[in-house]
Amino acid sequence: MSTVERTITTSTPPETVFPYLVDFRTATEWDAGTVSCDLVSGDGGPGTVYRNVSSFMGNEVELEYTTQTVEEPRFVIVGRNDTTTSHDTITVTPTGDGGSTVVYRAEFTFTGITKFASPLLKPFLEKLGNDTAAQLKTALDRL
Repeated sequence: MSTVERTITTSTPPETVFPYLVDFRTATEWDAGTVSCDLVSGDGGPGTVYRNVSSFMGNEVELEYTTQTVEEPRFVIVGRNDTTTSHDTITVTPTGDGGSTVVYRAEFTFTGITKFASPLLKPFLEKLGNDTAAQLKTALDRL
């Protein structure tokens, strides 16, 4: 398993940040890898399904994400395809000055041939984590 975790702080309050992130379609605005993210079924709560297409290492990768938990301050969504499972946990907490701290943790489990390439993917996942943290901060600061 490979884990990428980033923490960002924004002046935008949690009551704005949390629902924005729970609507996973917004990943196109804040996730550096996401090319498209469409609602397949559901209302945003547990069981909601999204079709996410990301660009990773020059390839387009499609995952079907299902919302597992929406309980403030935590949101959990799990993406799957034939070779990858991404277990994402987003936690939004208030700062002392009215803003928010967002902790984004993605745990990747690889299967099949991709499992053997997992150690080689770590630097690419770290770069994606850094790029996403920067893009997430920019997106949240705009809200």
